[in-house]
Amino acid sequence: MAEPAADSLPQSESRHRVDWRTVVSFGAPGLGAGYMYLMLALYVMKFATDVLLIAPAIMGLIFSASRIWDAISDPVVGYLSDRTRSRFGRRRSWILASTVPIGAAFIMVFAPPQDLSGMGLVIWMAVAIIGFYSAMTVFFVPHLSLGAELSNSYHERSRLFGVRHGFYTFGSILSLISFYLLISAEQEGREAVRATAFDLALLASVAMVVLILGSVKFLKERPDYQGRVNENPFHAFRDVWRNPHARLLIVVTFIENVGSAAIGALTLYVAQYVVGAPLWAPVIILCYMLPSSLSVPMWIPLSRRFGKVRLWMFSMIMTGVSFGAMVALPFLEGTTFKIVYMCVAAVFAGLAAGCGGTLSPSIQGDVIDYDEMVTGERKEGSYFAAWNFVYKGATGVMLLLTGFVLQAAGFMPNQEQTMTVQVAIVTLYGMFPLVCYAIGAFLFRKFKLDEAEHAKIRGVLDSRNGSDLQEV
Repeated sequence: MAEPAADSLPQSESRHRVDWRTVVSFGAPGLGAGYMYLMLALYVMKFATDVLLIAPAIMGLIFSASRIWDAISDPVVGYLSDRTRSRFGRRRSWILASTVPIGAAFIMVFAPPQDLSGMGLVIWMAVAIIGFYSAMTVFFVPHLSLGAELSNSYHERSRLFGVRHGFYTFGSILSLISFYLLISAEQEGREAVRATAFDLALLASVAMVVLILGSVKFLKERPDYQGRVNENPFHAFRDVWRNPHARLLIVVTFIENVGSAAIGALTLYVAQYVVGAPLWAPVIILCYMLPSSLSVPMWIPLSRRFGKVRLWMFSMIMTGVSFGAMVALPFLEGTTFKIVYMCVAAVFAGLAAGCGGTLSPSIQGDVIDYDEMVTGERKEGSYFAAWNFVYKGATGVMLLLTGFVLQAAGFMPNQEQTMTVQVAIVTLYGMFPLVCYAIGAFLFRKFKLDEAEHAKIRGVLDSRNGSDLQEV
């Protein structure tokens, strides 16, 4: 579906139209980020339990420890990026600094030394995983913050974040090739998996560095936003919590991502231990990723017609129902039918994910405009740090729960699972997300910052300090 031409847009939107070079430069690093995050979300737990032979509960504790550290790192990076004064830009300075740590930590996750075992191996994986997520915080928080600054337009932000979501999802799709190679290597033995994982991690790390450098080179920033943050960091985060729109989004985001984290952690487990077709896992994930990426051009014009808030709420319900259907998998007959059933449900879930990935950060940018109207400050970093921490905190909670539930149910790696284990897996994978998304959609009904309210906010801000985009 084609986007409207710039000259056919309302004057207020056309004035804030972002050129395609900027849009692509902003979205491109999402390609590497999507690849890396999906590798960790969907494979590192299985890599640790089935290849490195680390107990699921221990891996759950490692992920939870990384989330506890995020309680410090996310707010610090967000606030410091808000406070950074540099001719090079307050966001791009941090994005550039993230390149080497991201690559090094990602390689470390998938390349533990061969002679490490026991507590030494556990410590290595803990340092690698915590290090990777910390490095990604240094990239993600300033990068998302910059996206909210590139345009003041209510719908143009959806275009920016929609393109970013497309790149991110395409990177996730590329990682499916890696999944297939790794799952195939499992048939040859654990050493083959280790070698394959190292080669893929090295290639991905180099590509991510190149994408970030290209993005930093072409993106510009607004110098008038520098220095517009309270010197007391506690005041900044107090303002985030006092913002009624942000507070509701924080609660909804946590509930929603507790559910989605189970999906990320357990897809390969479902494919292997419930469906009985591990080599089909990349195809099932592709059925989710392709609609998520290709549907972005559809959701942007639909958001103009039905509103970003209502459309995002609809996507939550659609996601919950799609994954809730997975509860039936252990009771279905025939591997082929199970595969088809999973693929159909994944398509609908992917369509909903395309909507949420496009509109949620755009709505978050609107909430930051409300904060500027109230406080006169621009602290995108503090806001996106809060949402990023909530996202990762929810993931940590779910991974901790997943590890203990699998162990309590009697999970044994690389073996046929009992019905008790299979039911435990699909309950976490299907029923739990359904409940979480339903609660999130119910609460989100109270969100009031729609297009009309945002127009009033922009009117106040534009009359107060002008709206012409200045760049460095």
